[in-house]
Amino acid sequence: MPGGRLTQAERQQIAVGLADGLAYAEIARRLDRPTSTVTREVTRNGGPTGYRADLAHRATQQRTHRRRQAAPRGARALPQPYGRDAEAVRDYQETLTTVFMTSGLPKMMARVLGCLYITDTGSLTASELAQRLQVSPASISKAITFLEGLDLVRRERDERRRERYIVDDDLWYQSMIRSARDNDQFIETARQGAGILGRGTPAATRLENAARFLDFVSEGLIRAAEQGREVLYARTETTPDGIATPGSDRP
Repeated sequence: MPGGRLTQAERQQIAVGLADGLAYAEIARRLDRPTSTVTREVTRNGGPTGYRADLAHRATQQRTHRRRQAAPRGARALPQPYGRDAEAVRDYQETLTTVFMTSGLPKMMARVLGCLYITDTGSLTASELAQRLQVSPASISKAITFLEGLDLVRRERDERRRERYIVDDDLWYQSMIRSARDNDQFIETARQGAGILGRGTPAATRLENAARFLDFVSEGLIRAAEQGREVLYARTETTPDGIATPGSDRP
């Protein structure tokens, strides 16, 4: 799969694909690119109805120029461990942020979550996040409060009594359980509405169907999360041919 930035020709192919009504995944397949690359490209350049290849290419060149000028102050100046390519890491962080945004997170919350996920420790302080993202501490605080409310991050104090914000494996489980539980309020409210609107009426039937559907999905989601929780704690082992496989040990 090719790496590097999209070329102008590839952007023109994206524009043609959008005009033909193709899904992002199909456009990406034709370009031999990850779907997330196409999603990010379209999202940040006008959306599916406003995307223009020439304008997108020019805007990307301008963003790259601005980043290079600001590099001494920003995250690009941070040293990368394990011999990582700083440019590739930064591009991947943007891709991950875009994926979080397309799943429903506001931009700043998605940026904070993406920044946390690409750290080896999985934790940063407010000042570290502010420095890496070049935003104010107030923006970080607001984003963390939002993410914590969704069980996507947690906080704890380190040995220096500083508050650290953390992403770890168990948060995926907690977030899935929360998502399932969040349906309970709608299910209860829908059933109340069905009684008020009159059983058997079109509006009541619509609410009853929604309640039954979400009740079924929530039960299945909780069961799947419980069964799949072991996957989060399986120790990853590497075979002699370099293929990573999950082990059975828990940390």
